[in-house]
Amino acid sequence: MPQGQPEAVPEDGLTTRERRNRPLVIVHTGLMKGKSTAAFGMALRGWNQGWSIAVFQFVKSARWKVGEEAALSALGRLHNETGEGGPVEWHKMGSGWSWSRKEGTETDHAADALEGWREIQRRLAEARHGLYVLDEFTYPMKWGWVDVDEVVTTLRERPGHQHVVITGRDADPRLIDEADLVTEMTKIKHPMDAGQKGQRGIEW
Repeated sequence: MPQGQPEAVPEDGLTTRERRNRPLVIVHTGLMKGKSTAAFGMALRGWNQGWSIAVFQFVKSARWKVGEEAALSALGRLHNETGEGGPVEWHKMGSGWSWSRKEGTETDHAADALEGWREIQRRLAEARHGLYVLDEFTYPMKWGWVDVDEVVTTLRERPGHQHVVITGRDADPRLIDEADLVTEMTKIKHPMDAGQKGQRGIEW
């Protein structure tokens, strides 16, 4: 892909414009940090294009204060007040749903995850948003809370022009096969290797 140009153009009957504007399924996976950060960067680009942005944040607790949420919510308010950019929605899947998962039972968390996915399905069927960020969504699939084949089918059959970005470690091979763009974050070096904890403005 030299200088942003494809190495080969398929004979699929599409025009250059049609091929350029094809809606994408994007997966950010791998062990290293940066998966969500990259997805939220794409959300900023989408907002600037006037797209409706919907973030569904799985796994992270609703009590966590995420910098990207504050920034995108502010941009959503700017859109409401001035019409600039696009509308923004941010949804968190359950008040106790975190890595520790101390609040609620496994059944509760699974039910919350499935209901979150059902809401995403409804919105995809309605073609409600231009860009969906399904943050940490690989985990509900990995844990069996959401059916991977159902996710793949829903994404494949979604109408209109809707981009979907999914983040999280251990992306299922079926999801990777369905995706148009897959990035794996690989660790070369990390401050935690030297005993440094996460810090303000870098991790949150």
